[in-house]
Formats: sequence, C-alpha cells, structure tokens
Amino acid sequence: MQESGGDPRVALAIERTFLAWVRTGLAMMGFGLVVARLGVFLRDIGQSSVALTPEGRGVSLMMGTSLVALGVLVNLYAAVQYHRDLRNLEAGRNPPRNRTVPTAVAAALALIGVATVWYFVRFA
Repeated sequence: MQESGGDPRVALAIERTFLAWVRTGLAMMGFGLVVARLGVFLRDIGQSSVALTPEGRGVSLMMGTSLVALGVLVNLYAAVQYHRDLRNLEAGRNPPRNRTVPTAVAAALALIGVATVWYFVRFA
C-alpha cells in the first residue's frame, strides 16, 4: 500500500477515512430513498383520514433526491481524495487537510434535516 517505506499506519488511517466517507455516502443515499418514498407512504395511510396534498409529495421526493445526489457526490469526493492522499504519501509528502468539504457536507445535511422536520410538521 505504501512504497516509500514509511509508517504503514498512515496509509491505513487514510484508508479508514476513505471507508468512513463511503459509509456516510451510502447512509445518505439510503436515507434519501426512505425520504423520497415517504410521500407515497403518507398518501397511502392518509387516504382514510387526512389527504396529503400533491405539494407534500413533491417535497419528500425533492428532499430524498437531494440526499441521494449528495451521497453520490460524497462517495465521488472520497474516491478522489483517497487517491490524492495516497499519491502524496507515496511522494513523501503529508496529505493536506481539507476542512471545507466535511463542513459543507455537514451544513447541507443540517439544511436537509431542517427541511425534513418542516415537512413532518407541515404534512405528516
């Protein structure tokens, strides 16, 4: 994994970080599928009591789709960053630390979470 003869724990830490990002992306995609299907579920159970407006179904589809898309982007970013970090390590350089992308992903997830809470309060 590391050709420069340095500490193999660094390369293993890079790999663990990569796998954590992949898990995060997969979880986001899975949750996005659940949210996207939530409108259909609420419509089905609501037929006997409260009718769900077409506007409400569109919101869950939009939020779910954005979560799936964000999960895909996170996985693509993780793959690119993993290979960049390994190249830096093999060249004898320390991989640079990037705080922008993790912060942006956390902010996007917070916004989608707030939108989901709004959706639950308004339409569920």
